[in-house]
Amino acid sequence: MIEWFISLSPVLQTLIATLFTWSVTALGALFVCFFKKVNKKVLDMILGFGAGVMIAASFWSLLSPAIDGCEALGQVAWLIPAIGFLCGGLLVVFADKFLDNMLLKRNQKYATKHESWRRSILLVSAVTIHNIPEGMAIGIAFGSAALGLPGATLLAAVMLTIGIGLQNFPEGAAVSLPLRREGYPIGKCFFYGQATAFVEPIAGLIGVVAAITMQNLLPFLLSFAAGAMICVVMAELVPESTRENKGKATTGIIVGFIIMMILDVALG
Repeated sequence: MIEWFISLSPVLQTLIATLFTWSVTALGALFVCFFKKVNKKVLDMILGFGAGVMIAASFWSLLSPAIDGCEALGQVAWLIPAIGFLCGGLLVVFADKFLDNMLLKRNQKYATKHESWRRSILLVSAVTIHNIPEGMAIGIAFGSAALGLPGATLLAAVMLTIGIGLQNFPEGAAVSLPLRREGYPIGKCFFYGQATAFVEPIAGLIGVVAAITMQNLLPFLLSFAAGAMICVVMAELVPESTRENKGKATTGIIVGFIIMMILDVALG
């Protein structure tokens, strides 16, 4: 199985990886068919673990290879990674602000009787937007590993996928369960929950094709993905996971970070 996966092209590897992260989201959304609430402590710990993996992956799997790639190309080692990291973070920030402004205008138009509808749309849209850079990060990681960029390995790309998949599980439940409480039918709750991650395979394929076809831009693309991931983690995952269960979420973050660091440094 491992040999078969290694033998695949980076495009197919990315497709399989992002379909995996989507399926984990769907599994989380499937909870709505059986429960109206789940253990928040467990979800927060899983969310924290995924955040820890993503933080570590942002450096060892994305930013560090970007720095090494700049040196290999004879570029200033810090300049392109800094610009790419800034651009990736700003993309997520501006996407959030744009979404908030659009929904604020719509809420003012339809008044408070549509407040539950507004909250539901905000939740689905926010998670969907944040899944786009995650999918791109997976594609770029597999693409850079296939090209043999210094510091970029297939193991790092796989671990990044696992980390994103882990935090997608509580995200799927976090979308479908509130919709269920608002009175939406089970089928619609599951559909909207899993649909938030369907952008990941699309974004992943865009990322891997960009990485393969524009090799000179790889340092920028890697650091761009790192900036977007860190912004998502710090703006969404960390606040959400630590809001009610700070200790458990923090433990999850530390454990996730350490495991990703060990695997990437010792085995990568």
